[in-house]
Amino acid sequence: MLLSPTGIDRLRTALTSAGFTATGVAARLGPQATAAMGRNDYRAALRATEDRDRLGTLIRLFICEQTEPAAPVAAALAPLTVAEALDAGLVEPYGDGLRAGIDLEPYGDDWWMLADLPASARPGPLHAEHVLGVGGATQTLLGATVRRPVESALDLGTGSGVQALHLATHARRVTATDVSVRALRFAATTAALNGQEWELLRGDLVAPVAGRRFDLVVSNPPFVVGPGTTTHVYRDSGRVGDAVGAELAAAAPGLLTEGGTMQYLANWVHVTGEDWGERVAGWFADTGLDAWAVQREVADPMAYVNLWLTDVGETPDPHRMAAWLDWFDAHRVEAVGFGIVSLRNSGHDDPVVRVEDLRQRVEAPMGDHVAGWFDRQDWLRAHDTEGLLAHRYRAAEGLQLRQEATMGDEGWAVDRQVLAAPHGLRWSEEIDPLVLALVGGADGRLPLRDQLALLAAAHDVATDELAEAAGPIVAHLVERGFVEPVTA
Repeated sequence: MLLSPTGIDRLRTALTSAGFTATGVAARLGPQATAAMGRNDYRAALRATEDRDRLGTLIRLFICEQTEPAAPVAAALAPLTVAEALDAGLVEPYGDGLRAGIDLEPYGDDWWMLADLPASARPGPLHAEHVLGVGGATQTLLGATVRRPVESALDLGTGSGVQALHLATHARRVTATDVSVRALRFAATTAALNGQEWELLRGDLVAPVAGRRFDLVVSNPPFVVGPGTTTHVYRDSGRVGDAVGAELAAAAPGLLTEGGTMQYLANWVHVTGEDWGERVAGWFADTGLDAWAVQREVADPMAYVNLWLTDVGETPDPHRMAAWLDWFDAHRVEAVGFGIVSLRNSGHDDPVVRVEDLRQRVEAPMGDHVAGWFDRQDWLRAHDTEGLLAHRYRAAEGLQLRQEATMGDEGWAVDRQVLAAPHGLRWSEEIDPLVLALVGGADGRLPLRDQLALLAAAHDVATDELAEAAGPIVAHLVERGFVEPVTA
């Protein structure tokens, strides 16, 4: 840890007694100043804390990135001494005062997070073992994680420990790993400061937990795609290309208990002349796991390289940029996708594998939608064609039908009809008249077989023939959540 157990207790006492919590800061500053701080606009916050009382000083020091006089800093951190804070790196001398040495901010309702300061706060290249705070990728995984009670959870590549912090709210035991000793010190401090106990292990990816199984595994790994060099451990895995994503998929069967779930972030390459979806689906081919990979963003190579060189606080070096882009060219990489992989050990011989692009805005929290998707797979497995036909269905709430038509000599002619879900994953897809009829009649009153009999009579076709065509269609509609089985 960055501090001794006694030092942790003193720091917690200081932060709590000063009111340096998310709730306390918001109450002190008000909604407008609090929102402005989220945009890195500290003007209102600085005006509201000019008296430099304990809470005001902590806000100025750790949130507004100001250098403050030693006396108010000492008062704000008491009973933790300035000497202890300096030794831990919490603060550092600068000019005629003290400034933050690490990122210590209120998080959630009653937590604190510790991490290295971002590049924006300290211009220049980041430390090779830089420990990230709560960034965009972190928030993506937090939102996508299935939050159901479990006995055991594992955070692979924990960094500052934010994923483990959340896992502890619904897992009885939390294990966290990281290849970086520095990261593990931050994670241990985060756990202790927040009164949590995690098992912390050092090692590369799954190596520290070989032979062990968990109910839930999450990972925000070093997923950046490139030639396999490592300069920053939070970013670079040392694997060539997108191999780290495939490696985690291959390791998943040995990590999960029966019914267990693994979720991780990944980058994958779009190779010229190849289907990126087939490439990603290949990661799961021999795992025996249900798999759902969702692409959320796509970047071209130039934008991708610029992003990650800037992310480590470097001014993009033309030579390094050219070498990275040359590697992309040599491997025919035309784009890089970013997404979320969710795997589940369902224990079935016919695992479901889906890879799809969902770059539209997904209604939060995505983790609920992931859990629902797996639940629907279970329901579909439990119902063969006859079971599907015997069931009643109801169209999802708010389901929309969108039509595109062209004006002709005889009036409007419908070109295409699109079924769209305005909530949840906001899926939309073009449908044919049979799907339109099935969804339109899904009011929860008639079993599907009776609904099909009415359609067959109206269109003068055999009911069995229509049922054979409708079975797979209804299964797809259920999987997508366009229609829902009526269970009562």
